[in-house]
Amino acid sequence: MDTASNAPAWQQAVFKALKEGGIQQLAYVPDAGHAHAIRSAVADPDIEDVVLTTEEEGVAVVSGAWLGGQRAALLMQSSGVGNCVNMFSLLRSCNFPFLTLVTMRGEYAEFNPWQGPMGKTTQQALELMGITVLRADKPEEVGEIVSAALDAAFLAGEQVAVLLSQSLIGRKKWERK
Repeated sequence: MDTASNAPAWQQAVFKALKEGGIQQLAYVPDAGHAHAIRSAVADPDIEDVVLTTEEEGVAVVSGAWLGGQRAALLMQSSGVGNCVNMFSLLRSCNFPFLTLVTMRGEYAEFNPWQGPMGKTTQQALELMGITVLRADKPEEVGEIVSAALDAAFLAGEQVAVLLSQSLIGRKKWERK
């Protein structure tokens, strides 16, 4: 189990920034790169964790949270961004603040060729939909970048994505059984 004592410092910084930024709902499709934030949200009585069947549901969840007076964030992998493109029109049309944290695939030491195409175009897809993109490549910058994204979303009313580099997570290996 992932605990605060053994989770990488950058993952701890992600959850700390979300908590300090007033996130009350966390929507996600389970992902190893977001494991610490997910487990921490599940354990936190002040945060409602919302497990999704597909990422585009998360756009609606965080929009609905805002309408209900709460701050929410969406956690997903870069492959999930492709699933959300049509739903991103909701954000532009209604001008909802939006925050998503995206663990990248298709980059550093990727073994799965299916992850490459979306991983290589994630930033462009988000930007084409009017979403501001921030990127964290170094563990020591993650907390500050997530905190800045929270301010941009919930103070300035922007739609923001933070891309968490695959190099933060490390090499993934294909497990053969």
